[in-house]
Amino acid sequence: MPQSTLVSAAMLAIGDELLSGRTKDKNIGHLADVLTLAGIDLKEVRIVADEEDAIVEALNALRGRYTYVFTSGGIGPTHDDITADAVSKAFGLPCVHDDKAMQMMAEMYARRGLEFTEARQRMARMPEGAEHIPNAVSTAPGFRVENVYVMAGVPQVFQAMLEEVTKTLKSGVKVLSRAIACPYGEGEIGTDLAAVQKAHPETSIGSYPRYDGSKGFHTELVVRARSEEVLNAAVVAVEEMIAAIKSSKTVTLEA
Repeated sequence: MPQSTLVSAAMLAIGDELLSGRTKDKNIGHLADVLTLAGIDLKEVRIVADEEDAIVEALNALRGRYTYVFTSGGIGPTHDDITADAVSKAFGLPCVHDDKAMQMMAEMYARRGLEFTEARQRMARMPEGAEHIPNAVSTAPGFRVENVYVMAGVPQVFQAMLEEVTKTLKSGVKVLSRAIACPYGEGEIGTDLAAVQKAHPETSIGSYPRYDGSKGFHTELVVRARSEEVLNAAVVAVEEMIAAIKSSKTVTLEA
């Protein structure tokens, strides 16, 4: 598969509450689902605390390695919402109150009869020159700088922003997959499965152990590839492997 057809991504989830367990992340799984449908490989996810240096370090590592980087969290109105500052620092840009964002939000709060406080104005801060990511839920925009997309941590808002973002992303070649039920545990198939994987290097073969009590351990095998032909060849090889193991067990029992 030519490298030019592959589109990769990483996610940086930001927030002390994620690391403490107070908040259970819902954005990683949603992003993975959306990117998979778009043929974009989510290759890495990092979770960092609300610490500027940690965010900058992680962001700079990821943005040079992948086609896209998506962040969630830390763009709200409180003192610990420092993502805009950290992204600005990572790109060497001043962090400013964006004029368009300030106007949009001032109008929104005026319609609601609420004061556009200094805290609320923090949500209009972003690196100078950043492009807005629309927010259909609560107006305050996310933003993009180069290949980095900065979005809210609140799942409903994150999902609304991501829906806008995906319209602009280039898609890769979608991954095809096939699940195969295997009645044997990983310990019985590990060596043979490794040989199948080696013989089919353009595929990714995952093994997922299952335990159903009375029947003991079995395994779900999932073959992934970007070509139907390549996928089918590997599936046949896996099925032949399972049949060979079954046959060997039958011979042993008969003996």
